[in-house]
Amino acid sequence: MTFLAKHIGVTVNRTSSEVYEYVSNPVNLPKWAGGLSGSIRKVDEDWIAESPMGTVKVRFIEKNKFGILDHDVMLPSGENVYNPMRVVPNNDGSELVFTLYQRPDISDQMFAEDAEIVRQDLERLKNVLEKSS
Repeated sequence: MTFLAKHIGVTVNRTSSEVYEYVSNPVNLPKWAGGLSGSIRKVDEDWIAESPMGTVKVRFIEKNKFGILDHDVMLPSGENVYNPMRVVPNNDGSELVFTLYQRPDISDQMFAEDAEIVRQDLERLKNVLEKSS
């Protein structure tokens, strides 16, 4: 069985390597990912963040040269949510794409609300990156 997937993207007027370096650093998550409530800390191999749902663990894929920013978020319930994310070059800028899956326990309305939150987070990230250039 596959999940319904929605690809949410934003064009960023920064090179893909600049976007990758910023996004791949978990310390930067609270600056653009609204659901982390402005706090993240490293504990062993995990990054621990406070979210509206409670304490979550965030683990990014190892740094790579392909722009892959996939990460897992372990919810307080113990459920692990896989979040595919990519940055790809677009001339002298880049495209940042997040894939959101509709898990079986998520209603259509909740899925639409989650997609809007992701869109807002990516817009916030775009603004942060473009202002720092």
